[in-house]
Amino acid sequence: MRYTLLMAFAGAALVKAQAPSTPATPIQHLVVIFQENVSFDHYFATYPNAANSTDGEPVFTPAPNSPSINGLTPALLTHNPNSVQPFRLPRSQNAICDQDHDYGDEQKAYNGGAVNMFVEVLGSPGGDCGSAGPGMVMSYYDGNTITAIWNYAQNYAMSDNFFSTVFGPSTLGHLNLVSGQTHGATPVNGAPPILSDTLVGDARPAYDDCIPANAATVSMAGPNVGDLLNAQGITWGWFAGGFRADSFNPDGTAVCSETHAVPQGLTQPDYVANHEPFQFYQSTANPHHLPPTSAGMIGQSDQANHQYDISDFFSALANGNLPAVSFIKARAFEDGHAGYSDPLDEQSFLVNVINVIQQSQCWNSTAVVLTYDDSDGWYDHVMPPIINGSGTSKDQLNGAGVCGAVNSTGYQGRCGYGTRLPLLVISPYSRVNYVDHSITDQSSILRFIEDNWNLGRIGDQSFDDLAGSLMGMFSFGNSGNASTLILDPATGQPAVDFQ
Repeated sequence: MRYTLLMAFAGAALVKAQAPSTPATPIQHLVVIFQENVSFDHYFATYPNAANSTDGEPVFTPAPNSPSINGLTPALLTHNPNSVQPFRLPRSQNAICDQDHDYGDEQKAYNGGAVNMFVEVLGSPGGDCGSAGPGMVMSYYDGNTITAIWNYAQNYAMSDNFFSTVFGPSTLGHLNLVSGQTHGATPVNGAPPILSDTLVGDARPAYDDCIPANAATVSMAGPNVGDLLNAQGITWGWFAGGFRADSFNPDGTAVCSETHAVPQGLTQPDYVANHEPFQFYQSTANPHHLPPTSAGMIGQSDQANHQYDISDFFSALANGNLPAVSFIKARAFEDGHAGYSDPLDEQSFLVNVINVIQQSQCWNSTAVVLTYDDSDGWYDHVMPPIINGSGTSKDQLNGAGVCGAVNSTGYQGRCGYGTRLPLLVISPYSRVNYVDHSITDQSSILRFIEDNWNLGRIGDQSFDDLAGSLMGMFSFGNSGNASTLILDPATGQPAVDFQ
């Protein structure tokens, strides 16, 4: 493993961390781990109660004071309005198929608020999902499989009312994370899904060498959070698995060829270009995937332009210059995306990363935010609040061409909020075994960054202006609230004799 997860890091962690500009809270370092394609119910349907019924699975026993969540009630488990009832997947069934999660189809599955068309609209055909067929869209895991994530929820703070900013797939979630905006899209190559200058589907970034041949590409206009951080001289970086170029063509363009075999029997590239949102913006792109000029320059402005391989995150941490804001994107086989990743590889990645952060000297001033880019179409029983309506040919929530109350003066093709997603805050300053019920979305993370470092807003109808606050998940006392939790990456349980 290229970053070998730094079990030798403990000694290097004694190096004093770089001090960024003074933030508004004790959080001097924010680390956003942005995973792939999980709805809230797909991971938390029965939280905090796991089945504990299968031999060989880690047992999950919740704390006696665990708060309740808006999960699947007995009625929703047995008398669900969908044509297939929700069902638990065992740990052994970790390699599963991808579901439909297009912008319009996700709306149609909610069927005007009835939330009853997931199987017919979003379920993948039988050949992709085995005997479960399109009914697989109703499946969920519990704490016997995603054990680490449930343990983090028990020991830190989680939300049960966090949504994708708009309906739809990965590219939209990534853009909303960094700019609260999917408007301002310009086609550069091919015919990407753009309506009224708004991106409504997946496309590849225009400023990136490592994209598939003949891919539809898009450039995005307007500022993103990287521009705001640069304007204030605050260190930051996006750290993506597989980003480092393996070689260069004679014309200087990068080649990113690292791959991994995945449980679904495929060979998957480590780097997925549309999961790197800053490459859509010319101001923050690193088209040729150039490395930082030195470990000491990670987070600063140099030839890498704040876009890095994930190995550079660990180098910065060990070198004592962890940026103020870090976005982490796993290599594809570890990002949790059904179809080419799985919850066990995802768990190993998450635990190894969070263990290293918690053992560093930066931990006492750090918050880790763990969330996802979209739902993959997996069933979630909560009808999202529609705070921004749209009336394009792709909108389907309230009938053909309509999603919510259409605002004729607003940018179209941005109907949201979309599907509910998991969100956890892991920090010495997070509340403990706490569930936040306030309405938030992906742009709430953007807003936290803006407010903590006094950056101002994106503007131009960015969702950051509407976003709910994450502050209810924190408790800023004299020394924080939560303890360190070192987990075993294989089992997700508290580690024994961790070295």
